[in-house]
Amino acid sequence: MPPPPRVAVIGSGFSGLMTALHLLRAGTVRVRLIEKTANFGRGLAYGTANPDHLLNVRAGNMSAWPDEPDHFARWLARHRPEAGAFARRSEYGLYLQGLLKEATEADDRLSLAAGEAIGLRPDGSGWRLDYAHGPSEAVDAVVLAPGNPPPARPDGIDDPVARSQIYHPDPWALEPEDSATNALPILLIGSGLTMVDVALSQSQAAPDRPLIALSRRGLAPLAHAATTPVESQTPPVGAPLTTLLVWLKSEARRLGWREAIDALRPYTPAIWGAWDPTQRRRFLRHARPYWDAHRHRLAPDVAQRIQTLLDTGTLTHLTGRIESLTLGATGLQLRWRPRGRRDIQTLAIGRAINCTGPAATIMTHKDQLLASLCTNGLARGDALGLGLDVDQEGRLIKGDGTSHRNLFAVGPVTRGAFWEVTAVPDIRVQAAHTARAVIQAQETKG
Repeated sequence: MPPPPRVAVIGSGFSGLMTALHLLRAGTVRVRLIEKTANFGRGLAYGTANPDHLLNVRAGNMSAWPDEPDHFARWLARHRPEAGAFARRSEYGLYLQGLLKEATEADDRLSLAAGEAIGLRPDGSGWRLDYAHGPSEAVDAVVLAPGNPPPARPDGIDDPVARSQIYHPDPWALEPEDSATNALPILLIGSGLTMVDVALSQSQAAPDRPLIALSRRGLAPLAHAATTPVESQTPPVGAPLTTLLVWLKSEARRLGWREAIDALRPYTPAIWGAWDPTQRRRFLRHARPYWDAHRHRLAPDVAQRIQTLLDTGTLTHLTGRIESLTLGATGLQLRWRPRGRRDIQTLAIGRAINCTGPAATIMTHKDQLLASLCTNGLARGDALGLGLDVDQEGRLIKGDGTSHRNLFAVGPVTRGAFWEVTAVPDIRVQAAHTARAVIQAQETKG
């Protein structure tokens, strides 16, 4: 009897972890879960230790398993019964690590590999996986789950600043700074969810240190509020963006904007799938920032903390664009242009933190594995430049336009095909679907 197929899942954040666990549930394959940071299960999103960093989705909708909707809520009730509707992100990380621990203890078909995968080569009917350190290994199928890319460098930041110790390209790779080091304001580039996390951390470390959030549109995440189920009109799936916006505004007036956005969510995969590249580009160019602000909301407690920082003057929002950010005598010199104006204003800054969030295109960051796949024609970027091109089963599309049988991707790297694949409620469904497709491909191999 032949040995069970080996499937490598590269990346152990939520996307990779849940794909691996669904593979164990769905078939007799052996699973190799590979993580370059050796921090299995948490991923970047749930690796924070700050108790003020809360989930932006209610605990009742954060189950890792699509067929057990209250799984996380029950876990939270056992481990922290006093928790509110929005749990700490660190707690969710513990929940995910618990799922991984249960799986490794209960099933020897799951193995963990701490290392960086840097290359894939066709090897017979499967793949040869190359690591940065150590020997290569043969597998029958591969699932790529790289998660979100790091932020891209904002316009206006020159190389000397980018190389300096007072510009931080990765907001998750620094410690909050106290006021004794430098009393000049901290510039937070961006005004979205990442800015919120960084503002909370920095204000704790240095309550009197001014924080300045600068973004082109000045849009900040809005807050969750209590909502009640309502009966909405069916959105016009397949209609152009302008028609959909008319429907959304009408429903928002009738039901409330939160209810209208929530009513649209079940239809977003079909809407995105029906749009051609031109409509998708139009959405990304004109509507995406507003969609993100309304769709990805803050826990009420977090929103109140941010409002307090604004009310006390600790945090200031500026709307405009960076003209230049250069090294100065005691820090950084910011030249920025307010939105809708021609004049340039200047500010002395102590340090700057890139809070723009994940790069708009996954292909812009230096991922050796993804780059090599595209260079060798084994993969290609999607038409929008959001990530890798995949078919509806999540199989990577080669440079010649054909799909692989046994190379898949899951999570944010597939945004071009599916769009809404950045939040747990969406990724958990995609992970289950991808696992079934992997199993089916192995069962029909011949």
